[in-house]
Amino acid sequence: MDTKIRLAKYIAHAGICSRKQASRLIDEGVVIVNNRPANHIDHVDENDRVIVNGHAIKGPADLVYFAYHKPVGIDCKLNHHDPSSLIHHLPQLTRVYPIGRLDKDSRGLIILTNDGDFCNQLIHPDFHQPKRYLVTVNKPLDAHFCEKMAAGVPVDKQITRPCEVVKIASNQFSIVLKQGLNRQIRKMAHYCGYKVIDLYRVQISELLLDHLNLPENQFIKINKSDILG
Repeated sequence: MDTKIRLAKYIAHAGICSRKQASRLIDEGVVIVNNRPANHIDHVDENDRVIVNGHAIKGPADLVYFAYHKPVGIDCKLNHHDPSSLIHHLPQLTRVYPIGRLDKDSRGLIILTNDGDFCNQLIHPDFHQPKRYLVTVNKPLDAHFCEKMAAGVPVDKQITRPCEVVKIASNQFSIVLKQGLNRQIRKMAHYCGYKVIDLYRVQISELLLDHLNLPENQFIKINKSDILG
């Protein structure tokens, strides 16, 4: 029986990145299979020689999960040459990558893992895992702000999905999103006439940052069940 699997899946199971990210690496030409540039249709197993960015990979990795409390100023792009990159703050015992990025000016909860299938489960639009944020803006919220944000506003040539928005102070609100457009909350607030001055992610699915007692720029090992409940 043939046990070979699609190359992107093999790379994800090896803990390098998600399947979607693996497909991008194949497109970029940095994946080599048996001494030739890889194709998306390649199927491989442990008997094949697979090299990603100059490093040979072999078989599935032990799956690990961490929660990380990202401070402002850390960039989630994994760039060795950028001193502000998250890559300089990751656990060193195994290769992991972030699920649910935050922009450099935002802070809060990030999940780190080498589980590509789980990454897909959390970020794929069909699964709709909620993420909750506390957001502070530059002036008091008007009477219609929460209703307008919750109903959906134009961002990047599309209307954002309906979401939960609750006012918690004169210039602060809580928002629960089930999608992850680039700088979505900042763009939504801007459309409504406000500037975000602090964006703090406090929850991903069932995992709450407050329950972890986790200082900024620190990580802690967790279980997958802590995230999905």
